[in-house]
Amino acid sequence: MTTTPEIPPTQEFPPTLREVMLRGRWIGVLCACLVVAGVFAFLGQWQLERAIDTDPPPAGITEEVRPLADVLEPGEYLAEPLVGQRVETSGTWVGGDFLVVSSRFNDGDGADEGTSGYWVTGQLRVADRTSIAVALGWAPDRESADAAVADLDRNAAGADAEITGRIISDEGAALPPADEPFALSKMSPAMLLGQWHDVEQLSMYRPYLASVDAPDGLVDIVSPAPHELSSVNWLNVFYAIEWAVFAGFAFYIWYRLAKDRWQLEVEEFEERAAAAS
Repeated sequence: MTTTPEIPPTQEFPPTLREVMLRGRWIGVLCACLVVAGVFAFLGQWQLERAIDTDPPPAGITEEVRPLADVLEPGEYLAEPLVGQRVETSGTWVGGDFLVVSSRFNDGDGADEGTSGYWVTGQLRVADRTSIAVALGWAPDRESADAAVADLDRNAAGADAEITGRIISDEGAALPPADEPFALSKMSPAMLLGQWHDVEQLSMYRPYLASVDAPDGLVDIVSPAPHELSSVNWLNVFYAIEWAVFAGFAFYIWYRLAKDRWQLEVEEFEERAAAAS
């Protein structure tokens, strides 16, 4: 289907690009581009506002020991500013729920930073039908970890405990080897829950607690202070720049379409002029 030229056949000179852009049709397209660009600009501003934290947490706030109940409620996800927060809590160890998690590195404190070891973990009942997973300490080999578990089951099960440590997010689940269906290689309270006892109607903290003091037979878990959070979220800044680019691209589309139309009319004018001569 051929298009009808927008220039009269008797016009002596081809239209200029400016003349084409000032036609009602292309002004209407420009208005539509302005609306689209305005939406993109609003989204960019929205991202930019969230990229800069005007009230960042004070430096060193994670090193202030706070009661666990003041930091987090059972079932809540751990907000980024609270990752690594030092907390304290008390409770009772649940017997039979001291479990070993593999693939744990423990830099310093006499541990070889290149050696993968084990964590001994436990279920600490901090309130009626409420528990938190606790990483108690590190062992360099499975034999030492199993010995620590046996000792805790003998001497700590049912005993009261006061724990200070860092609250850390769930590492997520990992499939165990086919020949060891109960093996744990991630510190995941959700996976630990599947092997705990007395869990009916149990409320549970989603993160876990890494104790700063290990029981006898284990090495203290090295858990340094988290890096201070930047007041600028660079990912949001990148998104804001993307929206600005999209807004500019809307105008480019308008310019490109108008220019294509202008070039088409110039070619048609030249073809008519050649035919007339």
